[in-house]
Amino acid sequence: MKTMKQQIVVEPGKIEFLEIPIPELNEKDVLIKIMRLGVCGSDIHVYQGKHPYTTYPVTQGHEVSGMIEEVGSKVTNFKPGDKVTIQPQVVCGECYSCTHDRYHICYSLKVMGFQTTGMASEFFVTKAKRVLRLPDNMSFEHGAMIEPMAVACGVFTKTDDVKGLNIIVLGAGPIGNLTAQTAKALGAKSVLITDVSDYRLELAKKVGIDHTINTSKQNLSEEIVKAFGSDKADVIIECVGNRQTIDDAIQNARKGTDIIIVGVFGEKTIIDLSTIQNNELRLIGMLMYQTKEYLQAIELVHSRKIQLEPLMTKHFKFDDYNKAYQYILEMKDKVMKVFIDVN
Repeated sequence: MKTMKQQIVVEPGKIEFLEIPIPELNEKDVLIKIMRLGVCGSDIHVYQGKHPYTTYPVTQGHEVSGMIEEVGSKVTNFKPGDKVTIQPQVVCGECYSCTHDRYHICYSLKVMGFQTTGMASEFFVTKAKRVLRLPDNMSFEHGAMIEPMAVACGVFTKTDDVKGLNIIVLGAGPIGNLTAQTAKALGAKSVLITDVSDYRLELAKKVGIDHTINTSKQNLSEEIVKAFGSDKADVIIECVGNRQTIDDAIQNARKGTDIIIVGVFGEKTIIDLSTIQNNELRLIGMLMYQTKEYLQAIELVHSRKIQLEPLMTKHFKFDDYNKAYQYILEMKDKVMKVFIDVN
């Protein structure tokens, strides 16, 4: 019996590796040799015991690239050697959301690496319908960043066409940076991004974001007017997940503005509903993506409309998962995307 190594977080702060049998394929499954995993901020939350929707033990990994190793007897659209990525949602297909083209918010939604087994193993078996082919000349690093890119693409399904609009992105971490870049790629007139980290703001400048504001040093309200004039921004996107940034969004929004919430809030947050009501603001939650956003992400990355290399921080071997997490926790805002090299 062939075996493989699998990562598992047995409890907060404790990672172990298991040697387990490689799962058998059903007729509609594919076996994927996992090549790269990207580490997400949510993975760190799980490691720290701070993720609100994860229990232990759990195998992580939801930002992934790999190669088809074997296909089930009824799989005709993949072959061994194909470069692929995996959509990490597991949905019921029967609830109201699933039957009304909103399966990404399925009432029984499980996400690989959080509520069900993730891809942090040498091989991974999944349904072929969850797998998307990557261009042959796309690197495994780019492939592992399609998932966060799909998040960024999903943001812009929540509002009107952004062509010619002025956009604010609050938070210049990986998701904020990719969201700002995606806004530019989709035709936004001008994009302003904020953070308290000069390092991340310099990276935002490097990838072509028009305006960068350090909110710990500059007055956000004044800088928005300098950048966009008294009409301010057309859309504000919150990519941090804390009370201060959602307050910044509400207090600096033009009347009638859409505020899209992408950042994960680990705790309940008090918000200024009187201003939301008085200014007819719309708070819009954005959880996940659908297949069409994955396809858009692949196209944008493949066509080089998004710069990913400046966001690539460091690689770690599969056995060094703990070292990767410690590095991220120690380096803090100096880290953008860390990769785990599985094979």
